[in-house]
Amino acid sequence: MIIESSTAIDDLLRRSHTIAVVGASPNPARPSHDVFTRLRRMERFDVTPINPGAAAIDGVSAYGSLEAYAAERGSPDIVDVFRRASEAVAVAREAIAAGAKAIWFQYGVVNAEAIALADAAGLDVVVDRCLKIEAIRLER
Repeated sequence: MIIESSTAIDDLLRRSHTIAVVGASPNPARPSHDVFTRLRRMERFDVTPINPGAAAIDGVSAYGSLEAYAAERGSPDIVDVFRRASEAVAVAREAIAAGAKAIWFQYGVVNAEAIALADAAGLDVVVDRCLKIEAIRLER
């Protein structure tokens, strides 16, 4: 289901515990690093980076793929996507295969095919919003 209202986003965040951040960067200047580090400092979430080019980010071991994450840790509640929109379909397929319950396409990651694919597979889908901003809003 495509989620657009603040109430539905709040419900998603309240029932979610594990977040896999696809494209989390070890570079502190990147937005994906900022979002990753802020989310992992929130007690409500267990946040893991998915980046085949990084061994660890902010002291947390990274996985090279959602498949590797799911094989070791089980299905994530939310897959947070920091990839180009042109790569979103592949990430949506990986999220579905990994058994994710929701996929969150960050600001600017808008791909109609990826959105439709995830929606058709039964995932909750959030598009063009920042998970960090919504989680902070919920904390207040």
